[in-house]
Amino acid sequence: MDDRSLTLDVSILGREYRVACKESEREELLQAVQFLDHRMREIRDSGKVAGTERIAVMAALNIAHEVLRARSGKPATSGFDSAAIQRRISAMQTAIDRAMAEQEKLF
Repeated sequence: MDDRSLTLDVSILGREYRVACKESEREELLQAVQFLDHRMREIRDSGKVAGTERIAVMAALNIAHEVLRARSGKPATSGFDSAAIQRRISAMQTAIDRAMAEQEKLF
């Protein structure tokens, strides 16, 4: 089989990228693009991370964590539950705001 190199134009989080790969890796690359785009959109939509670069780093850290867990034989996880984390952060922020408001009344 001819395994020539080709160049694909892909879109991740609304930005266009030109990526080279072997013809035999095309479908895997497109799946990886779709996976990464989905993960970055989840992080962006959580509302707590701004900027494409920061979103990309957070997605990379989450994916690297999952890969390392898989390599170590630990049970697979479906990744971080961004919505649950966001709810916990919001609840903690509310608790901090209440505590600070009570402190301000003392002075």
